[in-house]
Amino acid sequence: MRAIVVGGGVSGLTTAYDLARAGIDVTLHEATEHVGGKIRTTQFGGLPAVDCGADAFLARVPWAVDLCRELGFADELISPASRSAYIYTRGALRSIPTPNVLGVPLDFDALRASGIVSNEAVDIAARDLDRTVDHGMTEEDESLGSLIRRRLGDEVLEYLVDPLLGGIYAGNSDHLSVDAGAPQIAAAARANASLVRALDAQRRASLAANPDAPVFFAPPDGMIRLVRELENALQNKVFRSDAVTIVERDSTGWAVNGTRADTVVFATPAYVTAALLRDVAPRAAQQLAAIEYAGVALVSMAFARDAIGVPLDASGFLVPKPEGLAMTACSWSSSKWSHLDDGPYALIRASTGRYRDERALELDDDSLVALLLDELRDAMSLRSEPVDVRVSRWPASFPQYTPGHAQRIDALVATLRDEAPGAVLTGAAYRGIGIPALIRAARDAARSVV
Repeated sequence: MRAIVVGGGVSGLTTAYDLARAGIDVTLHEATEHVGGKIRTTQFGGLPAVDCGADAFLARVPWAVDLCRELGFADELISPASRSAYIYTRGALRSIPTPNVLGVPLDFDALRASGIVSNEAVDIAARDLDRTVDHGMTEEDESLGSLIRRRLGDEVLEYLVDPLLGGIYAGNSDHLSVDAGAPQIAAAARANASLVRALDAQRRASLAANPDAPVFFAPPDGMIRLVRELENALQNKVFRSDAVTIVERDSTGWAVNGTRADTVVFATPAYVTAALLRDVAPRAAQQLAAIEYAGVALVSMAFARDAIGVPLDASGFLVPKPEGLAMTACSWSSSKWSHLDDGPYALIRASTGRYRDERALELDDDSLVALLLDELRDAMSLRSEPVDVRVSRWPASFPQYTPGHAQRIDALVATLRDEAPGAVLTGAAYRGIGIPALIRAARDAARSVV
């Protein structure tokens, strides 16, 4: 059997890796000179390896850890030096109350003490503990926003849950599928009329299993380590700067840029896959093209350590949308990661861009940096200019899981199976974002080919 994988991000690399190990004759074709997708690591701020995109992966699910173990470097993985974080609101950095699950507060005294939401909002949220029925809850998918607003009130959504989960998807919780985007919350909501009680039970069960388990892992030499190990394992099967432009299919199989194959795995963004399949599978291409994306920019800055007027005693802070800032979050990289605290400078990384609000991304680099610096001066009392700046732009890179997403993906897969047998989809647009979810889906794709 011969297989061609289109797209050299983590999804494509993992799929090709598993196919090669299964004895399949496979090649991977990446349009750009870089493999790894949104994973890229470069020198910055006097340090040799600072990530430009994803800087960690979830540790409490097995898929990424297992792959790192197979590739021989799981013992080198490290976890963040700090687990705490702040919310920037009303001109101050305020500690996110603990315990919480995905931003949902579980201790209302701690929520009140945090000052993040009003006392009235705490009272509204606390009523959840006495709730015996949720008249709005059904088995149908809904938005995360509608669920949290109904159960805990507007402020808890807008100042706690949305900054976290909306930030993960570069999205808007009022347009985010709770089933596809926050399945842990969806399961809790269906299990108990009190969302807080259900999530607290989940948390306690997790702590009982392993209370000291890390939440995140990363290689100390950057996330690019995973990409390099996968590419090395594939040896000469990866072709960079080799864009796929022509995909054809007939009764004997597939042809990709004229090369014959029995199956083709599309590990490209949905809009790229849609363009490639327009003639081969027009209905599936239309469904693919309907998946919306958001873009982000990450601006890394290095400062003299005495230039920052707040203690860097957490992993960073999130910015709620009602604050009206371009910045959505700021990671304090050199306090989050001990291996980035060795250099002469304090490193931070500001994020901007979200679903249907990419105004800041339209600015040129200098204007974008100036805008974020103005906001950071207020939030962090900066006393001087950065000594190093790096702008990393990721346009149209975060697929949006709007309500009904899982059902639409099921329909897409069925359409593609009918129109173009032998075509396989994998990647962030379908069954989960984040590196572990991408690896799991890629390995499922490889198994479906085998």
